[in-house]
Amino acid sequence: MTNEQGLVGAIDIGGTKVAVGLVTNDGRVISRRSIPTRDLWNWNIGVATIESSLNECIREVGVAPEGIGIGCTGPVDPITGVIGKVANLPGWQGCRIVDEITNRIGVRTVMENDADAAALAEATWGSGLGVERFLYITLSTGIGGGFLLGGSVYRGAGGSHPEMGHHSIDPSGPDCYCGAKGCWESLASGIALRDWFLENDRERRFSLETLDARTIFELCRSGDAVAEKTVERLSYYVGLGLANLTTILAPDVIAVGGGLTRGSTLFLDRAVQLFRARCGEVPAERTLVRTAILEENLDLAGAAAVWCHSPNRRVNI
Repeated sequence: MTNEQGLVGAIDIGGTKVAVGLVTNDGRVISRRSIPTRDLWNWNIGVATIESSLNECIREVGVAPEGIGIGCTGPVDPITGVIGKVANLPGWQGCRIVDEITNRIGVRTVMENDADAAALAEATWGSGLGVERFLYITLSTGIGGGFLLGGSVYRGAGGSHPEMGHHSIDPSGPDCYCGAKGCWESLASGIALRDWFLENDRERRFSLETLDARTIFELCRSGDAVAEKTVERLSYYVGLGLANLTTILAPDVIAVGGGLTRGSTLFLDRAVQLFRARCGEVPAERTLVRTAILEENLDLAGAAAVWCHSPNRRVNI
C-alpha cells in the first residue's frame, strides 16, 4: 500500500508512559501502543522496544509513515536530536534518539519537547487554531508548557525550550529535582497533589502505590475533607502559575491539558479567578483560558504535529 493518507509515525515519551503510533495528517490516531516508562530506563532496551512497537503499528495498518515525530519530556535539543537530563529516563541522557529512530525505521525523524509538541497539535487541530499568541500548559505527572508565536515554537538561547514548570512561586516550598525550591511543578503537578494528600491524611488510607490524582478527585467529589483541601491548594497554585506566565507573556489563549484536567471542573474555575485577580499590569481579561480539545489523543497528535511542522517534511533521506 502507498501512504495516500499522509500517515505520520508518532512517539510520545512521557514521565509515566511512552506512546507509539500512526497518525493521519488531520490529527487522527489510527494505531497506538503504550509502554510504561519505567520499563524503558535502559537505553538499548528502550529504543529497541520503541522500534518494535512502531513496526507493529506499521504492520497493523499496512502503510509506512512519511516521517516520524517525537515529543519527549524534559530538556531535549530539537536541532541535534539529543536527549538531555530527563529525570524519568536517567539512562537516556546524551543519546541521539532522532538518528537512532531514523536509522532503525528508515524514514526521517524530528523531535521537540513534549509540551511544544502538544502546543503544535492544539494550534493545528484544536484549541489554538488561528491564535497568534498561544500558550499550552500540561498539568500531569509534571508541568510543562509550549508557547507559539504566529504558529511557530518560541525557542530560547541555543534553541532551548523554556521550562515553565520550573519557575519558583514559593521560595519556602519543597525542594525540586531541578535544584530550585518551590517550583510550580513541585506544588501543582500530579506528584505534588498526591504527596500533599499523603502528608496530610492522618488516617494513612493510601500509599504512593495506591493513590493517584483520579482517586483524589473522586474523594473530593464525595466530600472527603482532606481531598477537598488538597484540590483547593491545587487550584491556588495552578492559578498563581498561570498569573505569572500571563504577566510575562500576555497570550491570547491559554489551553490547559494533561492528566489533571480530568478533574478540571473541581479546580480550574477557581484557578482562573485567582489568575485574573493577580494580573493587574496586563489586560488579562483578554486572555481566554480553555481546556485542550485533543486531550484523549494529544500525546500522539502532538508528536505527529512535530513532523507536520518540520521543514524536513517530505524530504527523502
